[in-house]
Amino acid sequence: MPIAVFGSINMDLVVRTPRLPVAGETLLGHAFFTAPGGKGANQAVAAARLGSSVYMVGRVGADVFGAALVESLRQNQVHTDGVVETGGISSGVAVIAVDDQAENSIVVVPGANGKVGSADVARLEAVLPQVQVLLLQLEVPLEAVVAAAQRARDAQVTVILDPAPARELPADLYRTVDILTPNETEASTLVGFAVHSPADAARAADALLARGVEQVIVKMGAQGAYWSNGRESRFFPAYAVDAVDTVAAGDAFNGALAVALSEGVPMPDAIWWGMAAGALSTTKPGAQPSMPDRAAVERLVQS
Repeated sequence: MPIAVFGSINMDLVVRTPRLPVAGETLLGHAFFTAPGGKGANQAVAAARLGSSVYMVGRVGADVFGAALVESLRQNQVHTDGVVETGGISSGVAVIAVDDQAENSIVVVPGANGKVGSADVARLEAVLPQVQVLLLQLEVPLEAVVAAAQRARDAQVTVILDPAPARELPADLYRTVDILTPNETEASTLVGFAVHSPADAARAADALLARGVEQVIVKMGAQGAYWSNGRESRFFPAYAVDAVDTVAAGDAFNGALAVALSEGVPMPDAIWWGMAAGALSTTKPGAQPSMPDRAAVERLVQS
């Protein structure tokens, strides 16, 4: 079944450095490249690479980045009728530093993503009857995310929210989300205590379920992932890979999770799909360029 994605579209400006700089420090990097990104667009490409029909709803600026970003989505077979060009503002950009241990720090300038609003929600509403799953993130205005989630709930579409960048969420948003997928940092922000271990993740999931979310998956990077729906729970250890760049690993996870669920795969198996896609994405540099294809994901899941 098709998937809709409502969210950000960025151009990533990536520098490779021996280590991440501290405040006030200047470092010499050893590589630079640009790559299409944005959590929304990343998740759209991740799902499309795995064979799903994907509808992207978002905004780009009337600049050279905007045209390139839309063309990249089209080349990845993402439907872009829901992507509009916004004059008088830049496309969104993310400035990313990646160190030799594959860790990263990111500064995001929303640009046109910050103009996403009611008109975009209306465009999303038009495609909801055609889709089974909606992917949401927090790189566009929160009011629009809340409205999009409610429209999807009304249309009986499964809502998966990646609560990134980390921020507090309104109570009514929790009640419209079917699956919440924070990483450790985001979970810590949401629940108010540190999430480092599977035991921490279990405690955080319980707290988030109590707010009205139906299922919680805490993405824990190299440790794995923890899932709970309040009746069942499980920890999933990570696949072992040689990581070179962890940017967008969470987006690969969410895209693959959505595809598996849209195809009727049970949740535990869908999480393995997400884990495999996330792991494979870390073996290549860049965001969208690192998203794996279906054959690679299936090989890793079956290994």
